[in-house]
Amino acid sequence: MTLSETDHTLLPGLFRRLRDIIRPVTNRLFTADKFMSNHFDGKYEAEIKYRLADHGAFLSQLSTMHAEPFVVNNEETDWFFDTPQTHLADGNVSMSVRTMTPSGIKLWIVKGPAASECKAINIDDHEHVRNMLLTLGYRCTMTLTKTRSVWFLGDIHITLDHINGAGWFAEFAIMTHDETKLAEYREQLREKAAEFGLTDDMIEKQSYKQLVSAMQKNNCNAE
Repeated sequence: MTLSETDHTLLPGLFRRLRDIIRPVTNRLFTADKFMSNHFDGKYEAEIKYRLADHGAFLSQLSTMHAEPFVVNNEETDWFFDTPQTHLADGNVSMSVRTMTPSGIKLWIVKGPAASECKAINIDDHEHVRNMLLTLGYRCTMTLTKTRSVWFLGDIHITLDHINGAGWFAEFAIMTHDETKLAEYREQLREKAAEFGLTDDMIEKQSYKQLVSAMQKNNCNAE
């Protein structure tokens, strides 16, 4: 049973309660001993995403720099949720449930309202969480699947992503609890990306959700 239309006025308050139980990503998310790391410990994320012209060359550079692989060629699926009145999007908040295969990692993720805010918790049953959100009156607004590999290089974690129809992307990121460090970390990320031959004109400012949404609209217009 789901909330009726008249009950949707309660959703902002319900979301605040849900938000309060979401905690920053911790290394507890990844329980295998050899992968224990503080790379994912933080409330804020300094991140720069680049569009790649040659992902093969990028992979070769990761090997040359002795980056440590964390997960390779995982298929990630995100189910994005919002209220019918788009309360979350209007508040610059994104909420999703993510599965990762074959690693078996499952996450409940909330991003925003600040651009660098990212919180997540490990979950055991992604279908149950998705059904809970539907019961609370949220609806699934988009499903997004990508292939992702993750490497560690010093304090930086680097992801290589592929989305059908959108292309290949590399994300350089550092997570932190100290919001005042974000500008310093972004400059550090830019310097490291430059070592891979990546430049500011290759930065992709749109989120994957925005990219896929734009592709879907273009496909509809073309039909």
